[in-house]
Amino acid sequence: MNVMLVDDHALFREGLALLLRPMVDPLVVWEAGSCEEALTLLDTQAPMQPDLVLMDLGLPGMNGLEGIACFHERLPQCPVVALSSNDDRETVLRALDAGAMGFIPKSSSSAVFAAALRLIMAKGIYLPTSVLAAPVSAARPPPRPVPPAAGAQVAPVGGAGPIPADLGITPRQSAVLALILQGMPAKLIARTLNLAPGTVKAHTSAVLRALNVTTRTQAVIEAGRLGPSFTAALAQASGDAGERADGGLA
Repeated sequence: MNVMLVDDHALFREGLALLLRPMVDPLVVWEAGSCEEALTLLDTQAPMQPDLVLMDLGLPGMNGLEGIACFHERLPQCPVVALSSNDDRETVLRALDAGAMGFIPKSSSSAVFAAALRLIMAKGIYLPTSVLAAPVSAARPPPRPVPPAAGAQVAPVGGAGPIPADLGITPRQSAVLALILQGMPAKLIARTLNLAPGTVKAHTSAVLRALNVTTRTQAVIEAGRLGPSFTAALAQASGDAGERADGGLA
């Protein structure tokens, strides 16, 4: 796994690398002290690309929000997670609007940081409680359980908690939602899953309605609120759909 750490404090980057090494094997860590340096690394390391980017928001030169947007445009399939000493709701929402897949406060303890990194590497979404505690949209009644298909596994993926099927989201819609949460544009989602653009649009409308949200940022927050079981199931559906697409069976 290739992880890029973008922070202007070398000691903080070294600490993050120490947290990551017991979790991932093999692990390749790329370090950069600014967004400009990180973008140069992308060019010099090509065709290799990072699998995950952890980016501080308070950087010299190009700030972290601009950096997240730039990485999101250049590497739409690579999740970028924001790091900041400010974890107020406005800062978190601005990071998500820029394309971040999650947000870890730099004030977190090493244990919380490690747990957040594990969740993120498992394709989950980590957000501070300051955001998760606030309502995303109008309150809705608890989801009505959807009867599983004959022979389907009923155990939730990733532990106790809701999964997409509980909200009436199909496996194909789950795959689309997983890529939406990664910030992929509709055309790339269509290519990745071997779907027609109109089909992607229809699935997108369906999953946003199921989550009772209207934007990607709201969807990221709601997915984080629903917990690891939900996002793990999305990741599994996305992987299964990608394998079918590669085999021409989508």
